[in-house]
Amino acid sequence: MTRDEAVASLTAPGQPFEMEEVVVRGIPTRVWKHAPSSLRAVFELSAAHGDKDFLVYEDERVTFRQHFATAATVGHELGHRFGVTKGDRVAIAMRNLPEWVVAFWAAVSVGAVVVPLNAWWTGPELAYGLEDSGASVLFTDEERAGRLAPHLDGTPGLRAVVVTSEQVGPDGTRSGTPVALPTAARRGAPPLAVVPFAGLVDSPDDRAALPPVDVDPDDDATIFYTSGTTGKPKGAVGTHRNSCSNLMNLFFSATLGSMRASGDPDDVPNGRQNANLLSVPLFHATGCHAILVTNTAAGGKLVMMHHFDPERALELIERERITMFGGVPTMVMQILDSPSFTSRDTTSVRSISYGGAPAPPDLVRRIKEHFPVGAPANGYGLTETSAMTTMNAGDDYVARPESVGPPAPVCDVAVVPDGHVGDEPPPGPPDPGLLGELWVKGPNVVRGYWHREEETARTFTRGWLHTGDIARIDPDGFVTIVDRAKDLIIRGGENVYCVEVEAALFEHPAVADCAVIGVPHPVLGEEVGAIVVLRPGSDVDAGELRRFVAERLAAFSVPTHFWFRRDLLPRNPAGKLLKRDLRAELLDPPT
Repeated sequence: MTRDEAVASLTAPGQPFEMEEVVVRGIPTRVWKHAPSSLRAVFELSAAHGDKDFLVYEDERVTFRQHFATAATVGHELGHRFGVTKGDRVAIAMRNLPEWVVAFWAAVSVGAVVVPLNAWWTGPELAYGLEDSGASVLFTDEERAGRLAPHLDGTPGLRAVVVTSEQVGPDGTRSGTPVALPTAARRGAPPLAVVPFAGLVDSPDDRAALPPVDVDPDDDATIFYTSGTTGKPKGAVGTHRNSCSNLMNLFFSATLGSMRASGDPDDVPNGRQNANLLSVPLFHATGCHAILVTNTAAGGKLVMMHHFDPERALELIERERITMFGGVPTMVMQILDSPSFTSRDTTSVRSISYGGAPAPPDLVRRIKEHFPVGAPANGYGLTETSAMTTMNAGDDYVARPESVGPPAPVCDVAVVPDGHVGDEPPPGPPDPGLLGELWVKGPNVVRGYWHREEETARTFTRGWLHTGDIARIDPDGFVTIVDRAKDLIIRGGENVYCVEVEAALFEHPAVADCAVIGVPHPVLGEEVGAIVVLRPGSDVDAGELRRFVAERLAAFSVPTHFWFRRDLLPRNPAGKLLKRDLRAELLDPPT
């Protein structure tokens, strides 16, 4: 069965993935007709999964039934104790803990707007997120609370802080010992209430129901701050429709893959419970929209890690019979490179999916080699697209490992040439030879940036998101991301796309990780520089790597500068290389 035949079958009238056109914020938009109406509806449906394991963290296990009762109880407390009403912002600043999940579903289900803050941020950065979003309640852990303590005077709108702890007490709970936070009035605001998380859920009722709230598909649901590799982070405001559309995009992709593998539209497997290893932060769109929401809806077990470590990941894959894992490409590569890989039982793995950063094409071959029954998948999306826009999986990915795949049926993509003027892309089918900025349109695209009208107007036009990524689209609709616009190197008038050079370096068996940056040159403007981390025990010099790249790319793309380092390359929590930090370290060293 061809891909087009399978898509037509799944999206036909009366089928689960039927589509229709509705008007969203004044713009005709193609949507999933049978998508859940809101995240509250997704959460309510999750109760039907009953006594299946939902969350596993260290030695703690929480069933769907227990989680629903706890989150519903917290939802009631948000209103009764803290006065949270529909549209109020509720922030979460903690590492991946079960309480993160409870706080998210409790808040979003009562109509509040959840603001996931980067757990790696400093105290002033966390305070910025609270003040910028106007959060009224914060759920946090002791470490983040300690960072914030000296900076809360700048958050006059904050009414309460709910603190959880990573330390398990004699009663088996992490009660959250209150830390020293200012409780006096700040800039005339009421005193700040500081309470332990356990104080909200002393005895959740198994029959607890959510408070009555009407939630519309186009109501605000989340504010995710962009990774902030340059400038102040911006809050991308996502709606319930955005997240539920992403959920359906992922369900569609999984169903399509199963259907094409079996050749029978009625033979989509529904067997044992899937188990997903959560190796990325929940405060990132991938962790929240793509993994948390999807597992909650599908009844999957979510196995949470305190922090990513390849040895611990392999231990959990074996212990919990993990069926799905991924994150960003680097995490997958670290697991494959682990010296204990061959001693662990990984036969349960059926899917290895990743996104958020460029994936070297050779990674597909390595996954197929190490996981004979595991299907690799590479997706493309941004915070502004609520995670997935395109997906390349299965045989398609093996055939086109350089591509991130075609868009979901409800999404449109276009390549826009430099210098184009207009609110919409040029009409007609894409030119397969054209390189340009990728624009995306669909029900998963956020409505804009929180209180940033000018930046919203520049980035979103008539429903189209201007991604800033350089791409091409082939005649079959498969998208290939060539580079970030800001990472483009112009060497003597020739465009050098960093991701292509990095992909060539990754093919060398000695290279474990690499990053390509522009190096200033008085005549050429820029030259190509490469920072390389070698695999343990490997010995290769710059000359060999130059020759290796020269066999694969044009001469102007071959790096002229090499730096070798033993330490891991710096990345933000989303797994993206912090090239700004590398440039500062290597090109502007302190005097």
